[in-house]
Amino acid sequence: MLKFAHFNFNVLNLEKSLSFYKEALGLTPVRTKDAEDGSFTLVYLGDQTTDFTLELTWLKDRTEAYNLGECEFHLAFETDDYEGFHKRHKEMGCIVFENEAMGIYFITDPDGYWIEIVPSK
Repeated sequence: MLKFAHFNFNVLNLEKSLSFYKEALGLTPVRTKDAEDGSFTLVYLGDQTTDFTLELTWLKDRTEAYNLGECEFHLAFETDDYEGFHKRHKEMGCIVFENEAMGIYFITDPDGYWIEIVPSK
């Protein structure tokens, strides 16, 4: 058997990212690992519904933004409160693209990663 475990985003400011993911998506830390030499911290965020986690990697000495290429990848979330999340994200100013014909939209996190919001079927 094989199943998804986690997905990783590298972040420049761990506290800012933790705050964003809590406010925007309700994700909270479920596990943390600090490097023995103090060079990095891993924080795994969960949705309190599934076992899947988003791993945020903070490299202590990293100061330059990550090159995300053309952002041709994204993480997607499904919600039964599409309108509520859309309103929240609009107020936060983090919506970067909407496809009304498909009924989806995308937000970005503090590091520029794209996150798709999809209504439950």
